[in-house]
Amino acid sequence: MRRIATVSVALAVILMFSLAAGQISAEEKHKYSFVTPPGTAVYTQQHEIEVGDVPGHKVRIYEIRTKYGDEAPRYAGVRVVETWTRAISDYTDGSGRASGYSISILETGDKVFSRSETLTHAVVASDGSRKGSYTSVATLTGGTGKFSTIRGTLLSAGGGDFKVGLSNVKTEGEYWFEK
Repeated sequence: MRRIATVSVALAVILMFSLAAGQISAEEKHKYSFVTPPGTAVYTQQHEIEVGDVPGHKVRIYEIRTKYGDEAPRYAGVRVVETWTRAISDYTDGSGRASGYSISILETGDKVFSRSETLTHAVVASDGSRKGSYTSVATLTGGTGKFSTIRGTLLSAGGGDFKVGLSNVKTEGEYWFEK
């Protein structure tokens, strides 16, 4: 009788670990790493308003379209065709913060949704133009189709002329699919 109880407990423990292992593999983390080639991201709209409290303090709403060619990021092996970002910023002389939302459209037609928080620092270049650098954290919040349960965190860093568009943006992170 005691042996049956011991075997039953052992089987229950094995079953519990098997279920936990299944849960872990279902939420296996995938690495993400991509450098956006120059010229792929373009501001399609932007509207800024001078705040009026100190010189150069502006709030802005903007939209960026990033269109990828053959060199494109992938989620679970599926290529991203384009990404639309809509965001707001609060900058003084080009330095400050921004937050927004992005929709990445995949070659299958599925979408991946994210929200981001960005910190930007701008300096005056030797030619008088303003060049900026930024760091952004994006949280993957879901999607459509087989990407409906995607979750993750991506860290981006880059720079350039914010009026024209950004280039050589490096993004790294990880994502998984919730069960």
